[in-house]
Amino acid sequence: MNTDVELCPACRHGVRPGAAFCTFCGSPLSNRGARRERNVNHAHLAAQDQASHQGGPGPGSISVVSAQEAAGRTAAAMPATMAGTGVNPGGGTTVSTKLELVPASAGKRLGAAVLDWLLPLAVLVTTFAIGIAGITQTRRNGFIVYDTGLLVLLGSIGLAVTMAYMFVLLGIEAKSGNTIGNQLMGIRSSDADGYAPGAGAVFVRGIVTGGGLLLGAIVGAVLLAIGQLGLVLFIALPLMVLGAIWAILVVVSSAWDKNGKLKGWQDKAAKTLVFDVHAGRNPVATGGIQGPYSFAPVDLPPVQPVVSPVPSPSAAQAPAPVPAPAATEPASESPPAVPSQVSVPSHDPNQWRPPSAPRPVPQASVPAVAHPDDDLDRTRMRPGAARAEAVLRIRIDDGQDVQLGGTVLLGRNPAPQPGEATQQLLPVSDPGRSISKTHLHLRVDGDGVWVTDRNSTNGSAVTTPDGLQTRLQPGVAVFVRPGSTVHFGDRSFHLGQA
Repeated sequence: MNTDVELCPACRHGVRPGAAFCTFCGSPLSNRGARRERNVNHAHLAAQDQASHQGGPGPGSISVVSAQEAAGRTAAAMPATMAGTGVNPGGGTTVSTKLELVPASAGKRLGAAVLDWLLPLAVLVTTFAIGIAGITQTRRNGFIVYDTGLLVLLGSIGLAVTMAYMFVLLGIEAKSGNTIGNQLMGIRSSDADGYAPGAGAVFVRGIVTGGGLLLGAIVGAVLLAIGQLGLVLFIALPLMVLGAIWAILVVVSSAWDKNGKLKGWQDKAAKTLVFDVHAGRNPVATGGIQGPYSFAPVDLPPVQPVVSPVPSPSAAQAPAPVPAPAATEPASESPPAVPSQVSVPSHDPNQWRPPSAPRPVPQASVPAVAHPDDDLDRTRMRPGAARAEAVLRIRIDDGQDVQLGGTVLLGRNPAPQPGEATQQLLPVSDPGRSISKTHLHLRVDGDGVWVTDRNSTNGSAVTTPDGLQTRLQPGVAVFVRPGSTVHFGDRSFHLGQA
């Protein structure tokens, strides 16, 4: 068995040692250029090699391990000096070794669901119990009439509080994959790529899980509104009991999943995943399913020096030396003797004298300019023309082609902030309302565009020409080059050059 062969974490195919990308699926490989032989965990590589020969996950599947296997790999990956003390040999802090993805167990899923619904269930039980206890009956014209006014009032309050709690919980889970129960049980929900699931996926999960309970609650509210208390006990209550049983089965349905107990029924419907972040890595906070990888530069071969045939500008433009004027008399080493008396001619201001001739100034010899045809065998450099500024265009997925210039606001009905200078407003039709009113801010800069998400509801992402997708953080500008695709809500546009 060759323990030096490593596997791509995405497609599980063998990769060449030192490669930066997988040649089969194109996924980036984590910090492979900085690895050394002494840092390679051969036991881990042998386990991966054995798993691949025994029918490991195929291309396109998600590589996950159980909680026990992840704990064993973490302990095996720690150096011997750290196993007993938990301290880095150098005395500094250590980096987390939880690099595996561990699916959440059915027990943790159920515990998180119970904790999430404990508060609204307590509110509903309390309000309905007080309302039922306050029902009064009177006999009128030989008929027994039940007064359910208090029950309707308190029941409506309880349902309103529950609905508000559901929407708040949906918003939190859509942006972070976290809820009260998920936080306490140490699990996180994500989309199929390991990022935050989004509001649509969380809503679908909720409908699949609690659809029976919701139906029973609606039927009960309608029957109470028309005063049919007896039918509430015989119709609505059994529906709610069946809905509760269905919800429990859906939550623990991941236990019967044949693909590593990774997905439950609600996950398959919403295309989501749930991971154990106590036993493994949290993909929402660490770069999705692919995980973090290093951008360290790859070692390049040394550059061989090449002698250029073109002379340097200083050598080509150096003037010829100026010849010194010929001496008419030999220079004397000793200074001339100074006469003891100097005769000064008398000056008469009234006597006219001819103007003295100007002193001759030595002229420097200028080299003759060579004729252009004197040297035909030498290639001469000439200044290149200024490069034309790139014209950038975007093609929206509905076929709309727009040329960019300056600053652009894009959205369902974009509008600049007070005092904001904008050259272009680009509205995009969105019947599904997945785009915010002002979703993106675009600023042309040279041969690319700075793209900023303006705190949109459904978020934005950028896919580079090599297929690497990155989610945009609200308010953080990202430089996008031509050939990339920008996703905003359910829409997208391709950036290119005219």
